[in-house]
Amino acid sequence: MNLVSLTHERFLWDLGITNVVGVDEAGRGPLAGPVVAAAVVFPPETWIDGVNDSKKLTEKKREELYSRIYEQALAVGIGIVDHSTIDEINIMNATYRAMHEALEKLTVPPEFVLVDGNSFTHPTLVYKTIIDGDALSFTIAAASIVAKVTRDRIMREYDILYPRYGFAKHKGYGTRAHREAITRYGLCDIHRRSFCVEFLNDCGK
Repeated sequence: MNLVSLTHERFLWDLGITNVVGVDEAGRGPLAGPVVAAAVVFPPETWIDGVNDSKKLTEKKREELYSRIYEQALAVGIGIVDHSTIDEINIMNATYRAMHEALEKLTVPPEFVLVDGNSFTHPTLVYKTIIDGDALSFTIAAASIVAKVTRDRIMREYDILYPRYGFAKHKGYGTRAHREAITRYGLCDIHRRSFCVEFLNDCGK
C-alpha cells in the first residue's frame, strides 16, 4: 500500500506557502562513495503516479520517475559530500552539509522545507522533519528518488575506475561480496576509512 500523499504539502499550500521543498538523502550507510542529498520543489497540486520511497522502487522505475520529476519540478538542487569529508566531519554532519548544499542550489527561494528523518537544522529556513517522510510526503519521496538515482550513477562511474569491488551492483554498501573484495584487495581511494574501521576487521589491509 502506498502511503505517500500530498497531505503535508496541501496544509502549507492552503496557508499560501507556495514553494514547499522536499529534502532527502541517499548514501548514509555505505562503506564507500559520497552521501548525496536532493531538494525538490513542485508547483502546487503536482502529482506523479508511482512516486514513493526510493527503497521501495526498482532501479528501472526510479530512473523513469527521475526523468518525470525533473520535467515537472519547479527546481531541483543536488548536494554531494565525498568520502574524505565524511571521514573528516562524520556522516551526520556530512548529510546536513549535503542537504544545505542541495537547498542552496535551488533556483527558486524555499518558503518551507519538509525533511525526511527526525533531525535537521538550518539557520534561516523554516522546516519540519518527518520520520519516514519518504514514505509519507510526495515531495520528500521525489527527493529520495533524485538523490538515489544521482548517487547510483556516481557509483556506476566509480565501478569503471575500480572494477574489482562491484560498485555498480552494491553501490558501496557492505554486502558480503563487497566485504570479500576489501579483504582480498584492500581499500580503494573512495572507501570511507571511518566506516571500514567500525564495520570490517581487515580494513587495515
